[in-house]
Amino acid sequence: MARQKGHIKYVGTLGEVRHFKIKGNEGYFAGLKGGPTAEQVKTAPGFIRTRENMSEFAACANAGKSLRVGLSALMKQMSDSQLTGRLTAIMKKINIEDGSEARGQRAVLVSQQSQYLKGLDFNRNISFNGVFSAPFTLIENLDRNESTLSVPAFNPLNYLNIPSGATHFRIINALSVLSDFVFNPATGSYEPAEPLLNETSKISYSLYMAIDSVTTLMDVITTLPNTPTLTTNVTVLGSIGIEFYQKVGSNYYLFNAGNAMKIQETF
Repeated sequence: MARQKGHIKYVGTLGEVRHFKIKGNEGYFAGLKGGPTAEQVKTAPGFIRTRENMSEFAACANAGKSLRVGLSALMKQMSDSQLTGRLTAIMKKINIEDGSEARGQRAVLVSQQSQYLKGLDFNRNISFNGVFSAPFTLIENLDRNESTLSVPAFNPLNYLNIPSGATHFRIINALSVLSDFVFNPATGSYEPAEPLLNETSKISYSLYMAIDSVTTLMDVITTLPNTPTLTTNVTVLGSIGIEFYQKVGSNYYLFNAGNAMKIQETF
């Protein structure tokens, strides 16, 4: 693949050469036109492996999307621009663990391989552990539809990496349900095994806490809406986060930087 180094910036096709950008990379790239037609990819025997890979890639992308949708209220301030790709890659690791189905129909069994998601920082550039180092516990109930995040009293100046200008912070306890994704031979596509439970979520916040005062004991309890009965085909993600604010008058303004969240537990 050629890479353009000059000052002429454009995308599209010029003669037999096409020029394009790649997300996450600087500069412009170039490559020759050509390749198989869409019909060849869909039907030709030589592309059977490609079709299998495309089918499973779509399943992995959909599973990652469901995770993001479940926590969509937090994605803008907590995620980096490459989270979608990172989640798809994790789901692919889970996908290839399924040895019960043929290639092209392997399931995305998050419920059996949730260890791949545990500890994931939603922003690869801001580690939750690097921002928040105070002790805490996150405990779920037996039905997996409620969790309690407990944070003993601590001095924020000693345990937080505080962005300049912040005056307050809040702790987040988020629960979200992610279904396994399985291949449906009748439709020829992947579907969530538990569509009614998939993407169910609830996000709870602590009170606004001043960064220059020792906190009191914080118990942030989160219960999924309607306390659903969860099956073995779903995984509950217990995510914890922190948001920073600046208080002006009686209003709290969320910072664009410094916020962090990770998947602490899967159950």
